[in-house]
Amino acid sequence: MSGAEPDRLENFPVTFFAVMMGLLGLTLSIAAAETAAGSSAGISQFMLGAAVAVFAVLVFFYGLKIFRHPGAVRAEWNHPVRIAFFPTISISLLLLGTALAPNAPGAAYVVWSIGVAAQAMLSLSVVANWIGHRTFQAIHLSPAWFIPAVGNVLVPLAGVRFGVIELSWLFFSAGLLFWVVLLTLVMNRLIFHEPLPARLMPTLVILIAPPAVAFVAWVRLTGEVDAFARVLINSGYVFALIVLTQAPRFFRLPFALSWWALTFPVAALSVASFLFAHETGSAGHRLIGFALTACLALAVATLVVRTAQAIRAKQICRPE
Repeated sequence: MSGAEPDRLENFPVTFFAVMMGLLGLTLSIAAAETAAGSSAGISQFMLGAAVAVFAVLVFFYGLKIFRHPGAVRAEWNHPVRIAFFPTISISLLLLGTALAPNAPGAAYVVWSIGVAAQAMLSLSVVANWIGHRTFQAIHLSPAWFIPAVGNVLVPLAGVRFGVIELSWLFFSAGLLFWVVLLTLVMNRLIFHEPLPARLMPTLVILIAPPAVAFVAWVRLTGEVDAFARVLINSGYVFALIVLTQAPRFFRLPFALSWWALTFPVAALSVASFLFAHETGSAGHRLIGFALTACLALAVATLVVRTAQAIRAKQICRPE
């Protein structure tokens, strides 16, 4: 190993796991599209295999970072923005368990269970950090703070299939509670304080994820699309429209790993649209699902290329 490589490993960011959320989100979105179209699951299975390979690589390198540079990991944990990205690791496990469940329920349950335990520990640790001895300022707040809450709402997606009902309700309740609290704080920061830094602008898209995921979880838990479910999915559409008003600003921003933050929320809204269409017979929501999946596939393909270019140019894994 050359002398420069240890430094790059030391700066290997936890935000890389946002890539996993995007890849697994695309996998679930394509799987829902295949079901809606009545086609085989070939593409989604290929995407799942690719996502597993990427996850193994990320775990390997971040594991090396923990072993060789524990101080750098502590520095990330103490970072007022990056701390919110640590639950992307547990969320990746929850999404992987959800994606594996239809074809490999045994393995899926193991992965999902590890994800649940990790999500509980990381969520509690992050919240304890937020309300503990540290002093946070409005400038530190961003939509990325929704990530721990979204992870909790994901638990019922596979939890109901595995028959873990009460635990699924517990995590759903926690996620919904913190979504409401954080939504108030984040909107206050966006409206009354200075604009988000360029690197964090893509995290605005995360506003879409909590209501979209909560809709899917609510339908899984209750077995029906009731009035509250309609409020949730339409809240997702409202936030999507709000984010679209900021789209022109996005295209002027330089590439950063935070761009991957826009992928999972689109996937969540796509899956929610397909589920609504399946439960209600709405052709319009089915079309929305296909449109969102197509946009998501294009976005992920673009981000894969941009990320590869950034890695080749050594623009990632360097001190900030």
